[in-house]
Amino acid sequence: MSDATLELNAACPRCGGPFHCGAADARCDCFDLKLDEALRSELARQYQGCLCLSCLRELKRQQAEAGKT
Repeated sequence: MSDATLELNAACPRCGGPFHCGAADARCDCFDLKLDEALRSELARQYQGCLCLSCLRELKRQQAEAGKT
């Protein structure tokens, strides 16, 4: 992995926390997290690049709670 890739993934664009996206490594923790198409589209519009796993889990939880109301 190049230093440029590591720099691009040094901080989550949502929370600013440090993380490493493993997509280029062919294995990232987020691969196991199922996000529906509506949420994935919204995230792509709002953020450039990957979000950390904590933020993805929180956004998925918020979406699920909003759907219950």
